[in-house]
Amino acid sequence: MRIIKLTSETKKDILSNLLKRSPDNYGEYEKIVKDIVEDVHINKDEALFKYTEKFDKAKIDSSNVKVTKEEIDAAYKEVDENLLKIIRKAIVNIRTFHEKQKTYSWFDSSDNGTLLGQKVTPIGKVGVYVPGGKAVYPSSVLMNVIPAKVAGVGDIIMTTPCDASGKVYSTTLVAANEAGVDTIFKAGGAQAIAALAYGTESIPKVDKIVGPGNIFVALAKRTVFGHVSIDSVAGPSEVMVIADETANPRYVAADLLSQAEHDEMASCILITTSDELAEKVSDEAEKFIEVLERKEIIRKSVDNYGYILVAASMEEAIETANDIASEHLEIVTKNPFDIMTRIKNAGAIFLGEYSSEPLGDYFAGPNHVLPTNGTAKFFSPLSVDDFVKKSSIIYYSQEALKPVSQDIIDFANAEQLTAHANSIRVRFE
Repeated sequence: MRIIKLTSETKKDILSNLLKRSPDNYGEYEKIVKDIVEDVHINKDEALFKYTEKFDKAKIDSSNVKVTKEEIDAAYKEVDENLLKIIRKAIVNIRTFHEKQKTYSWFDSSDNGTLLGQKVTPIGKVGVYVPGGKAVYPSSVLMNVIPAKVAGVGDIIMTTPCDASGKVYSTTLVAANEAGVDTIFKAGGAQAIAALAYGTESIPKVDKIVGPGNIFVALAKRTVFGHVSIDSVAGPSEVMVIADETANPRYVAADLLSQAEHDEMASCILITTSDELAEKVSDEAEKFIEVLERKEIIRKSVDNYGYILVAASMEEAIETANDIASEHLEIVTKNPFDIMTRIKNAGAIFLGEYSSEPLGDYFAGPNHVLPTNGTAKFFSPLSVDDFVKKSSIIYYSQEALKPVSQDIIDFANAEQLTAHANSIRVRFE
């Protein structure tokens, strides 16, 4: 991995390079996606099945687009019993964590005849998109479905691509069933997002779409936003490690590459105050790349978006981490808890040498759907809050309204909204 002295200029160049990975820069694909979305919007099932045959080579129609109980039962027979046990353990951890996020309706009344409050209501129908391309991600099923279940969403609909024979990955089906998905459909890509957003004869319209996907899925979600809500338009995965001379270089190198294997556009960055650690991590990373199964993907990721940055001080390292606002941030230093208090921007923060990023991906409980491309400066991880909506409650009695009525009338008149003023005035004529 390349080692660079951290300066204001190198930081600026790195930030510019990382931003090239944003879905906002995928303009060449926008027309293709918009055409697919519009086709499904107008022609519904006909278009959906046409694109499924074109892209997934599968002949799907209204008779087989919905995954049956028999298909789910068959999937259980194909999934290793040990993996099923692990999935069930992970579900307990994820559910326990997200149950602590629940918020409740509240009301505050006063003696003067007012009642103010907030009513929390689950979203009625949520669509969960699950990829089926380069790899199988049952963990993403759990992370998207469980907070929706905890929030109390009434109907969770999942779409995921099938293979040419019409079969869906067994682990995906098992994870979905264990997490509590209500209905599963065989549909992938931009066409599946459009089907969820607008509804077809087979797939019902939802209120919100969540879940990861490729460039076409990301752009489709952005296209339908407004017709439905979405979680985010996610970019490629990324990890940053802040480390000092006490860190184990072999651990750090392994953690950096754990994200690089996701995608050629994934980013892995080490910021350290130790020249010696920088050299050792670079050496260890090269050794790992030679033996890891996805080394072609890892090599491209590391060459294009991998950096080892040597900072003059820990303060400079922390400032840079806040500027980059990484999706995953590991702190492997003598006192990681102290540095954590000074981190303002990160999707998920992992403390100490035994809290590596995959712990959060699969098992610990916090959600692994995280803000990317610097959006951790203003976005948060997927949570129960993403599956509820809040309504303000306002009640004033006549006795409560009368003393403030003239204030409201005067305020409305100041904005030249005389009908607003009149709405108050008529109540006291």
